[in-house]
Amino acid sequence: MTDRRAFLGTAVLLGPAALLAGCGEQGWRPDLGGAGGGTDRAALSARPGGAPTAAPPGPGEHALGVEDERDSLLYVPASAGTGRAVPLLVSLHGAGGGARGGLDLLRAVADEHGVAVLAPASRGSTWDAVGGRYGADVDVVDRSLRRTSELLRVDPERIVVAGFSDGASYALGLGLANGELFGDVVAFSPGFVPPARRTGRPRVFVSHGAADEVLPIERTSRRIVHELEEDGYDVTFVEFEGGHAVPPEIVRRAVEWLRLGTPPTG
Repeated sequence: MTDRRAFLGTAVLLGPAALLAGCGEQGWRPDLGGAGGGTDRAALSARPGGAPTAAPPGPGEHALGVEDERDSLLYVPASAGTGRAVPLLVSLHGAGGGARGGLDLLRAVADEHGVAVLAPASRGSTWDAVGGRYGADVDVVDRSLRRTSELLRVDPERIVVAGFSDGASYALGLGLANGELFGDVVAFSPGFVPPARRTGRPRVFVSHGAADEVLPIERTSRRIVHELEEDGYDVTFVEFEGGHAVPPEIVRRAVEWLRLGTPPTG
């Protein structure tokens, strides 16, 4: 059911200003991607959830070593050291950004809720399907997921893909194409849905600032949400009074919606 309550207040960005760098350069796309269109090039083969096969990393931030340049980053919560399976948030940066932007978007919730955050980086200035078609970036995400599963015991029932701006568009494309892997998709201020063959029925959370001048809400999220609801997806839509940003209150709302479980104690 769509939630259209507006959040009041200023749109204060979470994390450094780099999160916004170049995010709107691609503009909005009119093609929202139908359920039957596109290709299977967006399909991921990694399925985290088995027992780790490598020495577990300590709490904190780690480079995964899947790429020599623009490597993926993994943030490990302290609770991972207990051996318990942890939820995994795959967080995608906006255009012009890198893995740091994706990590900073959601790192604040990692220790509080006992979740790991995986932040891949696109090969170019933005994600491949945002600029044309799925390709090398799908491979990077796949290998990053596989490496994460070698290091951590991931809860396969709580794997989420999220992103901001172009990263939100890509999260929608990948999430809907891999709905048997991602149970939830979080899109902060997306521009469109890159078309791909869809699987599963993930829940979708979309937020957007009503005063967004980079990706105007009327041309983007309102259309996206309408199309997804018409296709039968369970969508929660939160509009707020602000621009092209991710206010902390919206992050908190998304985390509550994710139902990640009781935060670890001790």
